[in-house]
Amino acid sequence: MVEISLHILDVVQNSIKAEATEIEIFVNEDISKNILELKITDNGKGMSEEFVKNVTDPFVTMRKTRKVGLGLSLLKSAAELTGGSMKVSSKIGKGTVVEADFVYDSIDRMPLGDMAFTMVTLVACNPDIDFVYIHKYCGKIFEFSTKKVKEILNGVFIGEQSVLQWIEDYIVEGICELKK
Repeated sequence: MVEISLHILDVVQNSIKAEATEIEIFVNEDISKNILELKITDNGKGMSEEFVKNVTDPFVTMRKTRKVGLGLSLLKSAAELTGGSMKVSSKIGKGTVVEADFVYDSIDRMPLGDMAFTMVTLVACNPDIDFVYIHKYCGKIFEFSTKKVKEILNGVFIGEQSVLQWIEDYIVEGICELKK
């Protein structure tokens, strides 16, 4: 994968397969600490302690359709390549947390990617899931919540093209404001 946002899509797909109804994506770009942190939290089925110990092994997966699970092992490798790390914690019936830290100025750190497009893709394909996207940049915070958007829409379908376009524009503008 060439962007962190693609790793986010992959991890969130795991959350969706684990029947999560609420997924939070937190990105923290802290230039002063030279770190980019990623944290994805879900309320899905969770995993056993034993499975979590082996979850980054590419030949360990819960999928029935194929015998390899490359997503978390690739994220771990990408983080470690920069001098960072990745960890997974989970409780059966409670959900899962995936955290990855990247050395911000590492030449090996891939770009974050298009988070607005990533979020629109997730919302369009999973309108019944509540997503929260929090992006912190040098102490400033931008937050997007589909639950809040749905309240404002008051019955209008969140997957409508005009709503999705508004979401994309809103996130792009929010991230731009952070980086001013």
